[in-house]
Amino acid sequence: MGIQNWSEEIVLVDLPQEPEMGEELKTVITTVRDRGDCDVVIDFSTVDIITSSSLSKLLKLRKMLGDCGHRLVFCSVAAATKGVFTVTGLDGIFEVAADKFVALASLQMVG
Repeated sequence: MGIQNWSEEIVLVDLPQEPEMGEELKTVITTVRDRGDCDVVIDFSTVDIITSSSLSKLLKLRKMLGDCGHRLVFCSVAAATKGVFTVTGLDGIFEVAADKFVALASLQMVG
């Protein structure tokens, strides 16, 4: 499983490709709900394409985190996936960093 506690405040997720992505995102949502007090970094480096079902799970996760003052940061997002975010208007909603180190650093600077 690609979910790890990076620190007390940050969960790092290495997202698998579809169709496993949907199940992994369900697990992330449950983990965050149970844990409650954390930011999440999702590494898209192995992801080529994303389905609408996975997009809806990402939106649910973002809302859940945002409602309690925490952040969801994506990193290593492929051009095709960025294109999906742009076409759907989600590029202004999701926070995207170049790679996992930039994403983690941005969370640690604020926290």
